[in-house]
Amino acid sequence: MTMVCLSDFEAYAKKYLPKMAWDFFAAGADDCSTRDENILAYKRIHFRPRMLRDVSMMDIRTKLLGTEISFPVGIAPTGFHQLAWPDGEKSTARAAKAMNTCYIVSTYSTCTLEEISAAAPGGLRWFQLYIHRNRAVSQQLVQQAEALGFQGLVLTADLPYTGKRRDDVRNGFRLPPHMKLKNIEDAFEVCKISPLDPSVTWNDIYWLRSLTHLPIIIKGILTKEDAELAVRHGVQGIIVSNHGGRQLDGGPATIDALVEVVEAVQDRVEVYLDGGIRKGSDVLKALSLGAKCVFIGRPALWGLTYKGEEGLQDVLRILQDEFRLSIALAGCANVSEIGRHLVQFSKL
Repeated sequence: MTMVCLSDFEAYAKKYLPKMAWDFFAAGADDCSTRDENILAYKRIHFRPRMLRDVSMMDIRTKLLGTEISFPVGIAPTGFHQLAWPDGEKSTARAAKAMNTCYIVSTYSTCTLEEISAAAPGGLRWFQLYIHRNRAVSQQLVQQAEALGFQGLVLTADLPYTGKRRDDVRNGFRLPPHMKLKNIEDAFEVCKISPLDPSVTWNDIYWLRSLTHLPIIIKGILTKEDAELAVRHGVQGIIVSNHGGRQLDGGPATIDALVEVVEAVQDRVEVYLDGGIRKGSDVLKALSLGAKCVFIGRPALWGLTYKGEEGLQDVLRILQDEFRLSIALAGCANVSEIGRHLVQFSKL
């Protein structure tokens, strides 16, 4: 089967993954309205392409906090990659390095941070953190990530409790016996309730700052109020995210929330986005509305399901080619020419 676009990988993953794994990756909270809206919202944004611009020489590189990546798409933190492919996060790390982009490694990875680092030495990696009730576990993870050469710390802010994902409840979702959350096994064994700490506040950013020299990026911001607070608390980046629609159902699509966050931030920190990216033209829409880079979650898992590291590289390469074509057809030769003038919202 020739894989032409990301939905080809989705169809493959749906066909070949065990039902429990597919349902877990696909799940949204409650009615899945926000999950679906993340994708639908892009259809309401239209381009205002410019013609007769010299696009013979294209440059789609950009920088994340000063580090260059080959194009403005990275890999969002998602858990349990071994459900998709036996080598799990090691394959993800290798694919990200091969494509010269950023991979945000989840706290809930099924490979250790050491294994992931060793699989792709020198790759650009950030570490995504959930703060646990047992703060020593979180502290140890942060310091370990920094020691292993991770270059950023991504604090997920939208998960004081896990959203209700109906299929996971129906399926009684649990990891197969041979898989472990390698970085936090002990935390789960000690805590009979959820190990996540629902008492986390903005002040905990100061605590994180005391543990590490890494830049802190906060993930899960959807309002101007929280964007302001993030800047005030000294973060270096914001990921506009609704957790792939897996937390509070009925919240905004991330592309709709992006405008509000970008306006509030006023270039004081870098703003990124995840959720609903399925085509290169979606990447262009997000950048036109002020995102510096986007991150893909489920499509990365579909790529892994297809052919591991090679399949994920295929997904990234398709997005890269589509993005290059989209910006050329919109009349831009490089990312610095992309701006708000390129898009308009549907009147519907």
